[in-house]
Amino acid sequence: MGSEEPVNSAIRPESGPPSDGHTQSVIHRSVLIIAGMFAFLSASLLYTGKMKATTWPYLVFEHLYYAPILYAAFIFGRRGGLIAAAVASIPHTVHSYILSPSAQGLDPNHTVEVLMYFVIGGLFGALRDVQDQRTRDLQQLGVRLEDAYAKLEERAIQLINVQDYTQSILRSITSGVVTVGPDGSITTINPAAERMLGIAEEETVPKPIGSVFEVDGGLADDVGRVLTGRIPLVINETELVTRGGRTVHVQAVTSRMRAVGGRILGAVVTMEDVSEINALTEQLIKADRLAAMGQLTAGVAHEIRNPLGIIRASVQLLEDRKGDIDQTQEIAFVIKQEIDRLDRVIKALLDFGRPNRPTFVSVDIEDVLRNVILFTSRFAREAEVRIAEDFHGHLPKVLADPDQLKQVFLNLVTNSVQAMHGRGGTIQIRTLHANEFVHIFISDTGPGIPASDVGRIFDPFFSTRDEGTGLGLTIVHRIIDQHNGHIDVVSSPGATTFRVRIPIAVEEEHGRKDEANSTDR
Repeated sequence: MGSEEPVNSAIRPESGPPSDGHTQSVIHRSVLIIAGMFAFLSASLLYTGKMKATTWPYLVFEHLYYAPILYAAFIFGRRGGLIAAAVASIPHTVHSYILSPSAQGLDPNHTVEVLMYFVIGGLFGALRDVQDQRTRDLQQLGVRLEDAYAKLEERAIQLINVQDYTQSILRSITSGVVTVGPDGSITTINPAAERMLGIAEEETVPKPIGSVFEVDGGLADDVGRVLTGRIPLVINETELVTRGGRTVHVQAVTSRMRAVGGRILGAVVTMEDVSEINALTEQLIKADRLAAMGQLTAGVAHEIRNPLGIIRASVQLLEDRKGDIDQTQEIAFVIKQEIDRLDRVIKALLDFGRPNRPTFVSVDIEDVLRNVILFTSRFAREAEVRIAEDFHGHLPKVLADPDQLKQVFLNLVTNSVQAMHGRGGTIQIRTLHANEFVHIFISDTGPGIPASDVGRIFDPFFSTRDEGTGLGLTIVHRIIDQHNGHIDVVSSPGATTFRVRIPIAVEEEHGRKDEANSTDR
């Protein structure tokens, strides 16, 4: 009689869903109770109706039909209430026929009463169905909430584990790590930073980062620049003076800390104590300078001693060859050659020891190269060497000293021509722009540089030619260093390439970026 869903909802215990056997037992028991109520009321109505239809017991039993209807609607819902109403209308109609005169037919009150059975059964059953549905929804919501709570609890445990793991990492690393909030105040500081700076975390949180130092070395400014969004990362090597008066030389990396949505949460300052590293670096630089000085002294002694020995021998010959004009002139010519050689060595040595400071201006590198080709073209033709151009065109300008760059490329082109002298060949000069540098490649088809000598060609007084001073490429390397550039060489038999990289001018780079942005817009 009716749907089983309301029955299941009404009789479901809190511990869990009922078994099918239990549900069927409840249904059978409820049906028997309803049937017993109908049987009792019908019998009571028939008995009291024989007395008189208007007596109060009859009227009481007549209206008690609502009891099984309500009970059925409560147990089985709207369907059960309507079925119970239909069942109740049968004995009620039969009694009305029996008790009503045949001429008058059914009493109108009877029709109204039957309609009320259906109305009451349907409405109460519908309310019961709505209540059952709400109960089921609440149960489902409770299950979902339990699942959500379990997941939330699991996520909270994971976050706690991640936080513990992160804290363990921060406590274990040797670099000092300080985090600051959006307002520039310190939020956390790891033990390495505490040891490095000689302060405890409770003494710094939540103070502004600049206030925990006697001299912050510009660290507060770096944090401010990162937090205001002007720059995402700042690397600064500086000296910090702590409140205790201790000076610490650190390399500080300040980076922005963002949320998943992009909101700036603060900044992270990672500090590495480089005091010992700098001390060792200075010692290595001093040792390297001493070694270079020793190498330079040996080279100077060798380059000067040979001409002096030849001059001495020539003077001795002059002493022995009195009156021989031809031999005197020949010996004098040798002496002048060796003196010129000494002059070249001393001049190159002075250029190496006291280089001119570059005068930086905006330079078109391809104009410089065209001038170099013009200067060396005749010398190259005499050596049967062809110079080929492969220019990129429209290169960004570089900030450089044009005269010193001419010296660099004249030296490189001249060396390439001399390497191919008597053999003929081709020198190719190529340019391109990549990674904020202008690249210049000077390649020749000469015999190449032996692999054992490639690493030494920029050393002072190293030369593969007898007439060379060995300082040309050393000076080239120094000039490129002064321009914040790089030079390297790759060589194999039949192919040698020098690559020079010079950074482009800052304003040129900004102009190109602005032009690209305006084009995108």
